[in-house]
Amino acid sequence: MKKMLLRLWIFITAGTLVFAMGANDSASSGGKTVRFRYWADTTAYSQLMQDIIKKFNAENGKGITVIGEEAAWDGGAFSENLFNAAMGGGDIDCATWKLTATPLFANNNLLLDLTPYVDKWEKKNDIDANIWNVMKQAGGSNKIYVMPWNIQVLYVYYRPSYFKRAGISVPKTYEEFLDAVKKCTMDTNGDGKTDVYGFGMRGGRNGHEPWGSFIHAAGGNFAKLDSPQAIKGMQDFINLYKNGYVPPTATSDGFSEIMANFKSGLTAMTIHHTGSSADMVKIFGDDVSAFPFPSGKGRWTSMGDTDTAIFKSCKNPEAAFEWVAYLAAGEGERMWCEGTGNIPVSKTVGAREYFQSNRFMKASLDGQSFAGILPIRDTTTEFVTTLWPNTVSQALTGKISAKECMEILQKGLYR
Repeated sequence: MKKMLLRLWIFITAGTLVFAMGANDSASSGGKTVRFRYWADTTAYSQLMQDIIKKFNAENGKGITVIGEEAAWDGGAFSENLFNAAMGGGDIDCATWKLTATPLFANNNLLLDLTPYVDKWEKKNDIDANIWNVMKQAGGSNKIYVMPWNIQVLYVYYRPSYFKRAGISVPKTYEEFLDAVKKCTMDTNGDGKTDVYGFGMRGGRNGHEPWGSFIHAAGGNFAKLDSPQAIKGMQDFINLYKNGYVPPTATSDGFSEIMANFKSGLTAMTIHHTGSSADMVKIFGDDVSAFPFPSGKGRWTSMGDTDTAIFKSCKNPEAAFEWVAYLAAGEGERMWCEGTGNIPVSKTVGAREYFQSNRFMKASLDGQSFAGILPIRDTTTEFVTTLWPNTVSQALTGKISAKECMEILQKGLYR
């Protein structure tokens, strides 16, 4: 009996020793477990992320183990739930991210300043300087709290056959673009009525994104919407409607309407991103292409983002940075962007044939250097959903002037 107890004690002690040695090995190597929370829009994307995690864990060579935890996006509640978890002392080390969440987390001192990690990262210059500036803008300082991952960049869709009929080529300047809109507004059957409008204007919700390109091309910016240059851009926008170069419904047209108008052949150009390109090709084949919004006195296009961030509470920040860097400019970037059709921020990945041979992805990549976001403020949601569409609609229909419109927008965004 005593011998049996002795053997049992030796067995338990040995097992405990092995377990402790494993734990000590992990601790001595820097405690390289990284807990990563992410959302995935589809089951296929979920599996893709698990494949990326598995590959990183097997090949990073630094003993880092990423543990992926999926959570639903839930209409943006992902960020709110993440904030509550972080405030409550949760154990998440890093997570997928949207720039709009940055001020709330940064103001509560929840995010790790990535600036020193990025500055010594050998692949820093593989990401366009403009993208880093956008990351800083989101945090409201010169610090980098967010690691870029993949983006969507708006560009101009156009119908080559319509351009040929109008006798024009792809516009290289803002003035040429405005002229192209005019020339592509056509009466194709000679009955005196417009059959094709030059541009599919989005005057409804989220129309501020393509509108921003006009404001910047005229020399304005979002910092001072009531400047003479910004007002000029607004007047250009109004003139497209006033002169009949856009559909009469443009004052309230949203995403569904501008897509339907382009797909039906009613408009020669409109603005969106690669998310709609597959449907366009199914309908038009080679008779649809894209170009970046042309340059004027300034240049800007809207950028959608999915990023990553590391929490200040992370016990293994170096290991966590290895992981988010892998997603930003490593094999994880390639796998994710080729698997989802999103646009890589890595120049090296973007130079691959997969992206360069796709005319829509190429237009997106060409727009990275001047892509940006609307300022993230407490007023931004109201500006986008209510103030902008209501005010711009009044300006388009002549109820208020371009100057009055921009003064209202300036006051509303910066009140």
